[in-house]
Amino acid sequence: MSETLIVAQGTKAEKYETLLIQIEGVVGAESDIIANMANVASMIHETFGFWWTGFYRVIDGELVLGPFQGPLACTRIKKGKGVCGTAWQEKVTQVVPDVDLFPGHIACSSASKSEIVVPMLKNGEVVGVLDIDSAELNTFDEVDRVNLEKVAEILCK
Repeated sequence: MSETLIVAQGTKAEKYETLLIQIEGVVGAESDIIANMANVASMIHETFGFWWTGFYRVIDGELVLGPFQGPLACTRIKKGKGVCGTAWQEKVTQVVPDVDLFPGHIACSSASKSEIVVPMLKNGEVVGVLDIDSAELNTFDEVDRVNLEKVAEILCK
């Protein structure tokens, strides 16, 4: 089956509205979580042009790098460490306007300036995180948080 991403135009909210419909269609047709993560990372990355877009999965008590789009990334992250580990530990989305001001930030790339990390919850437990970095400060807001949490929910169905 061949899929084509139609990159939405308009406001950020309008782009997310179109993207969520497309993600539901792609994810609904595939049961493999890795395949779905790969496609979703690509879809978000293509739509918004973020610096880094990807997933970490909880494996044996660590966050382990999963499918992503962008430059080389950290491979393993401990619970409570950095933005990803904090989102995992607290089970709450982390919106970081300036990563240099986040205590314990793990600098996988000095080009990353702001970040959002959304925990992926299944039966109340974090099974992974959606991590997105921007090369600009103050990139992420409430629109991103709300919609990326919907993306995580779709993936964890």
